[in-house]
Amino acid sequence: MKNILKKITQPTVLPYWSQDLLLAIPRIVCGYLLTSDFGAAKFGLPWSPVDNNLGLFEVAFWFPKDVAAYGGIFAIAPAFFAWMGAFSEAVGGLFLLFGLQTRVASFLIFCTMLVAIFMQQIQNGLWNCLPALGFLWVSLLTMVLGSGRFGIDYLIFKKYSHETI
Repeated sequence: MKNILKKITQPTVLPYWSQDLLLAIPRIVCGYLLTSDFGAAKFGLPWSPVDNNLGLFEVAFWFPKDVAAYGGIFAIAPAFFAWMGAFSEAVGGLFLLFGLQTRVASFLIFCTMLVAIFMQQIQNGLWNCLPALGFLWVSLLTMVLGSGRFGIDYLIFKKYSHETI
């Protein structure tokens, strides 16, 4: 179990710090947008809009109804899937922003964006899919590379590993 956690946390470090910085920019921007706007609108965080009247970790009242409309497994447990989707955007976005457990957060965001694209936006045309597609591609990149050297994962791995990275 320890080896699995170590492997998930260990970021890929590129040869030059400038390369890591260049790849950190989309991770940081997408994490910020997910947690501050997309996720905070439907999931209660301290920075959620006051008008949404959300308690801490509370899902917006309308979101489970939207999720249930997707049908299939989503109709069986809409509250669970709404909470997981909103959590992955809001809290996963925060983790992505700081580079903390980047691969786990990226996986949750990747799954959420697949649902957003194919269950919610695709029938409205490709143009409406673009935000979710952007988050999907960034999450795929960070799922593979991790946080790089500009994230908390790098600091954790460096401190608790006897290997040099």
